[in-house]
Amino acid sequence: MKYSISFVFSFMLLQLVAQNPNPGYWQQQADYTMELAMDVKTFQYKGTQTLEYTNNSPDTLRKVFYHLYFNAFQPGSEMDIRLQTITDPDKRMVKSFKVGEKEVKESRISTLKPDQIGYLKITNFKQDGQVATTKVVGTILEVTLVKPILPKSKSTFTLDFDGQVPEQIRRSGRNSSEGVALSMTQWYPKICEFDFEGWHADPYIGREFHGVWGDYDVKISIDKNYTIGASGYLQNKNEIGHGYQDEGVEVKHPKKTKNLTWHFLAPMVHDFAWGADNDFIHDKIIGDNGVELHFIYKNDKEIIENWKALQPKTAELLTFFNNAIGTYPYKQYSVIQGGDGGMEYAMCTLITGKRSLPSLVGVTAHELAHTWFQHVLATNESKHEWMDEGFTSFISDLAMQEVMPNKNRNQDNPFQNTYNSYYAMVAGGKEQPQTTHADRYDLNSVYGISSYNKGTLFLTQLGYIIGVENLMKTIKRFYYDYQFTHPTPNDFKRTAERVSGAVLDWYLVDWTQTTNTIDYGIKEVAEDGNFVTGSTKVVLERIGRTPMPLDIFVIYKDDTIETFYIPNPLMRWEKENQYPQFKRTVLEGWGWANPTFEFSISKPKKEIKAIVIDPSGLMADVNSENNYYQSKEE
Repeated sequence: MKYSISFVFSFMLLQLVAQNPNPGYWQQQADYTMELAMDVKTFQYKGTQTLEYTNNSPDTLRKVFYHLYFNAFQPGSEMDIRLQTITDPDKRMVKSFKVGEKEVKESRISTLKPDQIGYLKITNFKQDGQVATTKVVGTILEVTLVKPILPKSKSTFTLDFDGQVPEQIRRSGRNSSEGVALSMTQWYPKICEFDFEGWHADPYIGREFHGVWGDYDVKISIDKNYTIGASGYLQNKNEIGHGYQDEGVEVKHPKKTKNLTWHFLAPMVHDFAWGADNDFIHDKIIGDNGVELHFIYKNDKEIIENWKALQPKTAELLTFFNNAIGTYPYKQYSVIQGGDGGMEYAMCTLITGKRSLPSLVGVTAHELAHTWFQHVLATNESKHEWMDEGFTSFISDLAMQEVMPNKNRNQDNPFQNTYNSYYAMVAGGKEQPQTTHADRYDLNSVYGISSYNKGTLFLTQLGYIIGVENLMKTIKRFYYDYQFTHPTPNDFKRTAERVSGAVLDWYLVDWTQTTNTIDYGIKEVAEDGNFVTGSTKVVLERIGRTPMPLDIFVIYKDDTIETFYIPNPLMRWEKENQYPQFKRTVLEGWGWANPTFEFSISKPKKEIKAIVIDPSGLMADVNSENNYYQSKEE
């Protein structure tokens, strides 16, 4: 029996349902139908777009906004100016040369010629068939609507667009350094997000994204010799061929056919990307739950062996993430060679391909993990970049430990290098709060450490605070509760509170909204003067502003160990003993206003070999040197 495309599409949609436990939650819906024709000689393309926009908000909308990302790749754009003014511009986006003894960095965008720039030009914009007023401001199209869109109503926008693919500079582009013809990301007019905070019509300066959930129906006409990897499900695979056709099907194109039209459907996503080249190899394997894993890469003898080896590793990664977070909800994922590093998109990623196998698996692990932390849990990357990058880094690092074990990795704390990067940022005095908008960090290096490293530590340290088991349960619950919606930092914090029972607002505030640091120290270890009991007095001090619960290890000279737990009263909760093999004493809570805390050990000082604050190393104490006491006799 044959089923229509619309029937199959509708069936897929039934499986992907937005859910969010927050009372009154709503999100907009933007359903795209697009057709475009690509000229592979000029790298110019023409397209049409129909967008059915559903206003699920309580607001009446009188204007809408679209992203025109390719306009950033023009001399004088905000992206260009930012490259010229920031102290440490992205190395991929600048040219370096010497003038005398001085090294000069020049924005690659600033020297683009008219046939090298990127652009999106919009014409014939209509709302429900009537011409609307539009205005282009850099990378944003401002549209004054013909008629307001009332709450709980729909409107249909149609437009024509002409585009030119820029030279490969950042993410999108043509003719990459590895010879990939087309990396088509951020290539179409994309409506801006409108949510409970209002419009997010941010100019494109080179950082992060925030998109509207919707269904995409995309047709791409391109030279018949080009193979495409893309978001979505290819609908006409037996007409296209290129390795997509069903087993045993022979695909024959009419001799006079110059172009093929590829038809993709992508249900319940907030972006659509694709890559294409006339020398791509296409491999396919089946992963967990019948998911098709596609690998599309250059026919280059230097990389083929590693790309073949990558394929079973990707299947292992998919299994790990399914078990650790929750089931991947789509039935395909494509790893496509292209771009300028690695970047996540709906149901696919574009990565550079000339890498060692560990590097190739590592970048794939990170970008695949973004499927969960951004493309199913669609946080606002521009405002909370630490959530998608940090959470992705955390889970992909765990996955790499299992899929690609590294004997050189610190086994006691596999995230030690991540902690060290954070400590270096703090010591450098340039840190900004994680609430800083992604575009407005003073330094690229600080943005990177804050989003990737400090974002990772938000989770590893949360595991210290509430216990690792509760942390992993929180991640699963978060995915279950908020998939296909736009969760916020508070949503994750509340999930952790529901799972553990702890109050955690203090942690979210201090770690993400300030640059407060954690610094505890052992101030004094002395006989407490009670010669009958022979006990020892320990005085701790809080030097940093951020309060924490404390795990204390006391190691005696007979090599026995006793632990002490000092609750943080702000939590109104006590963590379960993470070291059940040792005796644990739960002490009174240490209130934040008290700079010191004193407790007694029921053995004389002479029997103590060492005392350690946080033996796990998961608490990001910026000065670990004062976390230890060691007997002078040792």
